Amino acid sequence: MKTYGLRRACVTLCGVGVLAWSIPAACADAAQDLIKSLQLVAAPAPVQQRRDWRVPHKVLLLEFGKQDWASHRAQFVSAAPHTQVVVVHNMTEALAQAPGADVLVGFNPEICAPQLLAAAQELRWIESLAAGVENCLAVPGLRERGLLLTNMRAVDAAVIAEHAIALALALAHGLDVFAVDTAKSQWSIAHGATTPMQSLDGKTLLVVGLGGIGTEVARRAYALGMTVTATRDAGRKAPTFVSHIGAPSELSTLAQSADVIVSCVPLTPVTQGMFDAKFFALLKPTAIFVNISRGGTMVMADLTQALNTNRLAGAGLDVTDPEPLPADSPLWHAPHVLITPHISSRSDLPGEGRWIVARENLRRYALGAHMLNVVDQTRGY
Repeated sequence: MKTYGLRRACVTLCGVGVLAWSIPAACADAAQDLIKSLQLVAAPAPVQQRRDWRVPHKVLLLEFGKQDWASHRAQFVSAAPHTQVVVVHNMTEALAQAPGADVLVGFNPEICAPQLLAAAQELRWIESLAAGVENCLAVPGLRERGLLLTNMRAVDAAVIAEHAIALALALAHGLDVFAVDTAKSQWSIAHGATTPMQSLDGKTLLVVGLGGIGTEVARRAYALGMTVTATRDAGRKAPTFVSHIGAPSELSTLAQSADVIVSCVPLTPVTQGMFDAKFFALLKPTAIFVNISRGGTMVMADLTQALNTNRLAGAGLDVTDPEPLPADSPLWHAPHVLITPHISSRSDLPGEGRWIVARENLRRYALGAHMLNVVDQTRGY
């Protein structure tokens, strides 16, 4: 992305402990540039209108062995200089520091561990450093507490979209077969002649869930010469590279004419198990199914059956249900399946975008301003 260098400069500058009201211009510019480029949405009402809002007294950063967060702590101190910022490295430390904490920042599932939420009686805001928050919303009593919940919607959208397109291209060109041949040091003329291959140019790709990630998938599919359709549960205004946006109720109709289907929907009670035998029966037998959202949106046995009976030309999965996928799962042995271990957001980029968003959100919270990426807990995303 064009903002990469500026964002890296922001990470360096914002760790020097300056006041939130005197953040270096490069940092402020980087934050605004990132917000614009990712099309992040600010809440319509300022957070100070919440009944439980106050300038935060204590923020817990749940590091839990993922990386050294010393520099991130410095960024948070600069964003909210009147706030105690504590880095904890395991659940024992987190539980000990939970009393008095206004804010929890970290990854799932630790960020919403029931015992931690129970110990943080003064908690007001949970900042998930991931996009999916189904683990949080599943905790009994969380909604009833009225906690503010924000996530990293769209932050990793470009990288994840590349992964989705890579899976689709690999299956379209038989790379699942030839990767196995390569591992066996085998040059197979028979496989070269008999492995089904197809061009995606001129074909139709259906994005199920045109949010931040889905939009980036659509952008890349269009660049490959594909016609792009999509479903979305709110708003029908389409980007120029999407020919039609339908309501979720149109999924069955759109799926029947799609050559590639990419699931980008969050896991909610509505989307749980939505890709089942009935759905797969609608598809062309030449269709490719890709899921980079959540494994719980699929009925795994039905997907396996669709592959084994040639109801699908292939499936590219970065997610399964459960995770890890058990070694004895029959899906491992189904034809034309590529499985990656929930790593579609990984790349060679340092990932500072999420920290810019997190720091910006803390700055906004401390000022009582409009928050970014507030989760609609009724919808689940």
